[in-house]
Formats: sequence, C-alpha cells, structure tokens
Amino acid sequence: MTNQGNAESVLVPAPNRWRRGLALLLITGALGVAPFACGYHVAGRGDRLPPDVKTIAVPIFANQTSRFRIEQTMTQAVTREFIERTRFKVTADPAGADAVLKGAVKDVRTGVVAFDLNTGRATALQIQVTANVELIDLHTKKVLFTNPNYIFREEYQVSQSSANLFEEDQPALDRLSRDLAHTLVTEILENF
Repeated sequence: MTNQGNAESVLVPAPNRWRRGLALLLITGALGVAPFACGYHVAGRGDRLPPDVKTIAVPIFANQTSRFRIEQTMTQAVTREFIERTRFKVTADPAGADAVLKGAVKDVRTGVVAFDLNTGRATALQIQVTANVELIDLHTKKVLFTNPNYIFREEYQVSQSSANLFEEDQPALDRLSRDLAHTLVTEILENF
C-alpha cells in the first residue's frame, strides 16, 4: 500500500509538532502585544485632547480677503474631515460645545508658475492661502492648538483660451482646502 507509506513520511513526530505549536503561540503572542508596548494607538481618536472634549464647534471661518466664499470652502472641508476621521460630534454653533475651532483666512495670492515660451502666456498658476486657526477648550478657556500662519499652495493649469482663463482656480481651491483640513485635523489629533 503505497498511500500509507507516503502519509507516514509526511507526519512530524509528536515532540516536533509540540515545539512548533509553542513557537507559533509565542510569536503570535509577541506580535499581539507589540503595538501596545511600543505606544502605538489608533489614529483619529484624539487621545491628546482633554477627555471632556466630546463636541467641537467649527463656525464659519472669518474671511479677511477679497476672495468670495473662500471661508465657506475652508470651513466645509474642515468640518467634513472632523466628521470622517474622528469620534467627535461637530457643530457650527459654539453653544453647548466643549471646544471651538476658530479660523480666519488671512491672505489669498495667485502667481504664475510656468509660461508658454512661444506666446508668453501663463500655462500654470499657483494659489496660496494663509490661514489662522485656534482650538479653544470652552470649559477651561485654554488654547489646545494654534497655528497663526497655515500656508498652503496648489498649482493648476490655465486654458490658453482667454475666455476660460481662470476655469481651474475653484477646483484648485477645493483641493487646497481638503489638504489644509487633513493637515489641521491630523495636527490637532496628534498635538504636534
């Protein structure tokens, strides 16, 4: 019976199976404990904020520029980022909130990044936004996070048709707002 002979040659003696099982158990246990021993934590939990902060108010940012509705774009991006990445309740009204995130768009600039050498016309522009943000604990009035000079830039291509010269500036501002919101929420959660 050749089948039995093959089956016997594959079997591992009992002491070796026991050692392998023990080694596997030790490795699995060590890997299971490693993340806790090294100080890792789940991202987005906001463990660095006081435990009594459960609701964060994000009122509309102030607009200190002449750029129409940029404060609404920024505020919506920050609110969306808090809702998607954290456990906090988010509201626009500071009444009843535990903390408030105050923001102001201080400056918006647009500059040429690239030219067409044949026509001398701009082919790529860069928009730069400077903002001031501050997270305040409404119970203690303590500033939990502040950055008075958030500077974000985004490039975009320019159509060579003069009728469509600034067609890409709003999508660039949307991308810039998402980048700012992502960075801001990460810095607040990690308390950099």
